[in-house]
Amino acid sequence: MPLTVLPLIWVAAAFGENIRFSKHNLSVSGPGKIKAVSESQICIFCHTPHNARQDIPYLWNRRDQTVSYIPYQSSTLFARVSQPTGASKLCLSCHDGTIALGAIVSEPEEIRFQGGLRFMPDGPSGIWTDLSDDHPVSFVYDSNLAQARPGLADPTLLPPAIKLDNNGQLQCTACHDPHDDTFGNFLVMSNQFSGLCTSCHAKDGWVVSSHALSNARWNGRGASPWLNTDFQTVAENGCENCHQSHAAPRPVRLFKHVFEEDTCLGCHNGNVATTDIASELTKQYGHFVQDSSGLHDAAEDFSYGGVRSHVECEDCHNPHMANGNPSPGAPRVSGANTGVSGIDAAGQQVRRTQNLYAICYKCHTAYNVIPTLRIYRQIDQFDTRLEFNLANPSFHPVESRGVNLEVPSRLSPHTVNSLISCTDCHNNNDAMGPKGPHGSVFEYLLERNYITLDFTEENPSTYALCYKCHSRQSILADQSFARHKEHIQDEKTPCSACHDPHGISNTQGNPINNSHLINFDVKIVSPDSRGRLQFEDLGRFAGQCFLTCHGAEHSPERYPED
Repeated sequence: MPLTVLPLIWVAAAFGENIRFSKHNLSVSGPGKIKAVSESQICIFCHTPHNARQDIPYLWNRRDQTVSYIPYQSSTLFARVSQPTGASKLCLSCHDGTIALGAIVSEPEEIRFQGGLRFMPDGPSGIWTDLSDDHPVSFVYDSNLAQARPGLADPTLLPPAIKLDNNGQLQCTACHDPHDDTFGNFLVMSNQFSGLCTSCHAKDGWVVSSHALSNARWNGRGASPWLNTDFQTVAENGCENCHQSHAAPRPVRLFKHVFEEDTCLGCHNGNVATTDIASELTKQYGHFVQDSSGLHDAAEDFSYGGVRSHVECEDCHNPHMANGNPSPGAPRVSGANTGVSGIDAAGQQVRRTQNLYAICYKCHTAYNVIPTLRIYRQIDQFDTRLEFNLANPSFHPVESRGVNLEVPSRLSPHTVNSLISCTDCHNNNDAMGPKGPHGSVFEYLLERNYITLDFTEENPSTYALCYKCHSRQSILADQSFARHKEHIQDEKTPCSACHDPHGISNTQGNPINNSHLINFDVKIVSPDSRGRLQFEDLGRFAGQCFLTCHGAEHSPERYPED
């Protein structure tokens, strides 16, 4: 028998005991702070057996709203959301704060509330008329929507506790049962381990992600990351680690904090997660997520430009898929970067890249990068993707093995077939700290020291980054270049004076003049008296230079000497 024709006495018998001890008991016997002065009937605030509204079922006893609402919207919302309908509009007749709580149809005068209260007071129960910061309601949730929006479960697979209305719309009552507060917040089922959320939001990779599995707890220092729940671990909180279904401080995607990074750093500050990323972002060089706000969009497409320059945690991490799996080997992504979009070697956006360099290419391209710290090269190139192109005259082996297969200084375990990742050079300077290019004390966000100033005293620390993969002993023994020691130790010329560590684009350089990563720093190296500034490759361990450096003209200088 549908509820619309059930006698009210049956309704009270079925639901009364559950309501009696909940905040929805607004009568004088109610346990909450909001309760009537003398009204003893519990159900009357919503239902009446006589003189109920005829335009609404459920023996509805509340007056109609005449207000317009601001619905939730975002770039990743595929559903069509407009004004509230059905049960959602009924819930809002109290929770939007526009109609007095005691203004019911069956009584000529308002029911009076203690303390002179008339309308919904400020607090977590106030939904108000701006629904842009609340989970969307009153939209058709069908199989077509589930197919169009990745990550949504097909509604035919929803658990029995979650019900759509007769029009197939998702209403407040899909998540809340106003008559039963067994699970708290009148939820239709427990949301421990995000059981309620994940019934509809079936995100790929979630079930094996760190946020779904971690038993990490708050250590009691700083602010609690879980003010809205009683759950004690990351796994138990699940979606609620980051999202807030109602009155979200950051409306789009319902984040718990106004600034995106605060949602992440509320746990990743050493107080829940073992790694303290927040401290890394205070170093001199880094990907400073705190410097931009409101610019990141989950639907942004970097492959066509037009994306305003920014860096946010979500640019490199997918919180629904991130896990603790190590990288299977350079340049593949590790679990921490699983499920992140990128720009591939061809310049096309990839929804979920398998290669770490593609994540870097999203920003470090001609479209989006803002050059700050730089060396003035003979051939300037700000598009990092072009610097690693496999057709280039030389490049470090990020996308594929390098062009030069004979490198005497190469240290084990590297071989001619070895690949490296961007994070082999750009990373945390503290080997014991959290991995990744969050922050570093070294310029260019490098893992180790790499001085690019002229007249630098050579030692193991000065070029520590180079010596990570290249044998200092081999280089100073001139095994690959007959004058390495003379240049970097005797003349105190930095490695960067001659070598461009990423690579030289084939659109600008050639194998004769730009092999071995040769691309001069023009602040140190200048043309010779005839205006020539070039290196020429003459074959195995041989070449010649036309230039002026430290006052000495090379017109040319050859190696090995004739």
